[in-house]
Amino acid sequence: MPHPATEPSPPPREAVGPLTRGLSVLRALSAGGGRQAVGDLVRATGLARSTVDRVLSTLARLGHVRVTGRDAVLAPGLFELGNAYLAAAELPDRLAPAADRLADALDESVSLAVPDGDGIRFVHQATRRRAMSLAFRIGDLLPAERGAVGALFAADWDEDAWRRWRQRRAADPTDAGFPAVPPRRYEDGTERADAAEHFTARVEAARTTGWSLDDQLIEPGLVAIAMPVRDPRGRPVCAVSVVSHTSRLAAGDLPATVLPRLRATVTEMERSLTAPAPPGPAPSTARHASWMRASKQELGPEFVESLARGLLTLTAFGTGRAALPLTAVAEATGLARATARRALLTLEHLGYLTSDGRLFRPTPKVLELGFAPLSGLTLPDIARPHLAALVAEVHDSASMAVLSGTDIRYVARVPTVRIMSVNITVGTRFPAYPTSMGRVLLADLTPEERAAHLPRAGLTPLTPLTRHTVTAPDRLAALLEQTREDGYALVDEELEEGLRSIAVPVRDRRSRVVAAVNISTHAGRHSPAEDRDALLPPLRAAAARIEADLHTAGRYLRVPVV
Repeated sequence: MPHPATEPSPPPREAVGPLTRGLSVLRALSAGGGRQAVGDLVRATGLARSTVDRVLSTLARLGHVRVTGRDAVLAPGLFELGNAYLAAAELPDRLAPAADRLADALDESVSLAVPDGDGIRFVHQATRRRAMSLAFRIGDLLPAERGAVGALFAADWDEDAWRRWRQRRAADPTDAGFPAVPPRRYEDGTERADAAEHFTARVEAARTTGWSLDDQLIEPGLVAIAMPVRDPRGRPVCAVSVVSHTSRLAAGDLPATVLPRLRATVTEMERSLTAPAPPGPAPSTARHASWMRASKQELGPEFVESLARGLLTLTAFGTGRAALPLTAVAEATGLARATARRALLTLEHLGYLTSDGRLFRPTPKVLELGFAPLSGLTLPDIARPHLAALVAEVHDSASMAVLSGTDIRYVARVPTVRIMSVNITVGTRFPAYPTSMGRVLLADLTPEERAAHLPRAGLTPLTPLTRHTVTAPDRLAALLEQTREDGYALVDEELEEGLRSIAVPVRDRRSRVVAAVNISTHAGRHSPAEDRDALLPPLRAAAARIEADLHTAGRYLRVPVV
């Protein structure tokens, strides 16, 4: 969302109109919390309905958006744009471990933020689970004056930056352009006369002391202390802040209580910035120019190729590829130089890239494209659309479950419509040992770990739930080893007479099994072998799509499994 005081400059002659319009739809959808009626997007962007429909069709093909009924919904694939910026910046990869250790040591929330215009944008959050805790997300934008971090960055502003700040303050006194913070409220409806002087005084204090304090500037009760993190040339590249609540610490207590550990962490972080840049993976070619052409041939006018190409150029950046010349972007994306150049100039004009005339770099503004609203996704949220597509394909119910003690617990469920169907809901629990998802989850564990998830042999014998239930420990152990080798489990009438199910694992970025997905069907319709041959391929394909989204979302976020 542009700040009210910002007057957009005219686009360059080479600007790609469809890319500009597509990004306006993404911004509007992000500003609306990640879900908007298509009609509302038309009104928010001022674009024709047919244009918005084509943009959404293109974004859906890219995996950035889903269209469900009358609504457009941000999809996990959109994370790849923000991930490209975060990887190129290298700050989360290098500094997040130290931030997490600081949060653990202090038992307080810790944030990393970077400057973005006259605001600050979060790039990492290590939060504590409390009734009163930090609710900001990666990608959220705050006005510089509403927190400890902004005063640190403003210490390096020139007169032009201060002029833009004053213009924005005059045009937006309540911070309506910053939806992540509560609006300012004044008793007489106007801003305090000394607000600007108060901020400049805090900036001077930060310049002198090297740290900055936030005494409930964002909302009552929230306090913080922050320090800049400087690169080897002495330039502040980000700031680390420790956030607490007045129920635990007063603002005046933070310098004595927190600052020593904070200083030590900043020293550690600055040392990590002197290490050579790690080699990054090659850019993905999954959506190379040839994929674009194939999509255009399949979807025709509903696929806006110039929009897709423009977004593709952002993904050329990443670890070890923080700054790229035009030639490198063209090579990484498979685009013609002229096509890549127009996209880069358009993105630079819109503020998503910066350039020194030769090298292009992504800016923190890329994170405004859905990163914050998507950061609340859980694994069941990610899985549900893929389970729905699976059910539409196989016409049987599909579910996701996780281990919970000696049980499995259903965390996502999409039923099918049949006269005879399986009646299970989210939250339902079953013993792990006689279920297909339980066996998939148990199979990934070591024998010692499995013991914690099975009733203790000899003390609490396994209970046969049907005449088919396997309860012999040796036979169950053999079945779990077979499941580990095969990569799936088929359970036939062991949980309930007439019920057959087949399950496969869902793995995170570290290849750990974090959940299982299955298809449940009636045992009387086909033989076990027929069901395996018919259901296993689409089930595995659905699990692969869930994993792809989970891996993209989990690059810089902790995705809860429930």
